[in-house]
Amino acid sequence: MTDVNGPPATHAEGRGGSPEVQEKAQEVAGKARGKAEEATGKAEDKLREQLDQRSSQAGERVSGTAADLRSVGEELRKQGKETPARLADRAAERSEQLSSYLTESDADGMLADLEDFGRRQPLAVLAGGLVVGIAAARFLKASSRDRYQSRFGSESPTRELGRAPSPPQSPGRESQPVGASRESWRQAPAPSDPVPGR
Repeated sequence: MTDVNGPPATHAEGRGGSPEVQEKAQEVAGKARGKAEEATGKAEDKLREQLDQRSSQAGERVSGTAADLRSVGEELRKQGKETPARLADRAAERSEQLSSYLTESDADGMLADLEDFGRRQPLAVLAGGLVVGIAAARFLKASSRDRYQSRFGSESPTRELGRAPSPPQSPGRESQPVGASRESWRQAPAPSDPVPGR
């Protein structure tokens, strides 16, 4: 039914509402987009702040290691061991360079350096990714085994590699191989048992 007294329906109303409604929807969508961009910006800032803080802490630790290496080099020199002392000094220099890089660089600079390294040495980045992937897989495998054992305990049956689980047996009945007599089956050694006389 149509309302005879109301205004006639316009072509715009038939497609999605009045211009005011469309304008309001665009305004709401713009506000939502702005909120999402603001949240993303806050998350990026928090990540940068964390990276800066952690890299500065790592730089301080590496600086301590460099000082220890310098002390080792001096002690080796006192003992007359010049070659190991030079090696310790080189390691201390490298450690000091790494320490200053970690403490002085910001997150954006580190990411830019990492991207540049990836462009110059793609095989090294690929190999590093492979090593990290293997390490993560080993960690997950080890932790899943621990979780399984803690959840089900040690009394749960575990399957040995290469052996299928034995079929369930009725109480009081022993299973024997097909075609074997009961006496020969009981007297024959099990495949995993050592054969007597060898």
